Amino acid sequence: MPATISAEVDPGVAADDLAAHLRPALLRVSRRLRAEKADNELSDSQSAILGYLLQRGPSTPGALAAFERVTPPSMNRTINAVVSAGYVVRTPSADDGRKVLVSLTDSGAALVAETRRRRNAWLNLRLAELSADDRATLQRAATVLRELADS
Repeated sequence: MPATISAEVDPGVAADDLAAHLRPALLRVSRRLRAEKADNELSDSQSAILGYLLQRGPSTPGALAAFERVTPPSMNRTINAVVSAGYVVRTPSADDGRKVLVSLTDSGAALVAETRRRRNAWLNLRLAELSADDRATLQRAATVLRELADS
């Protein structure tokens, strides 16, 4: 029988109390998921831009810097590392020759796919151990957390 997570729920919880309770849990889950990657030499930022490029397609270094909320010089260092690893290439923009686009290579796309497969496998095992009620709670929470992350 699936496990049910025992937790007291206070519908009137103050935002600061909820934040203090939620933040460490999110950090631990995030760290655990990040550990499930196909290339352990990549930094979290390098992995993130590979995923971004797979989802959104070729992008400018400026768009990648904005996504990661880092400075353009910092993003250039990140891009240089994944170019050297063979996961992305830089090409001139067809629309504006002054712009450079960063695109995934086949190797980069395969790496992202394998990392996602590993992360999904780890998470699927843990979710399967939960009760249907707890999985439904997490489904609702995922929507709220995505909205928080995008705000």
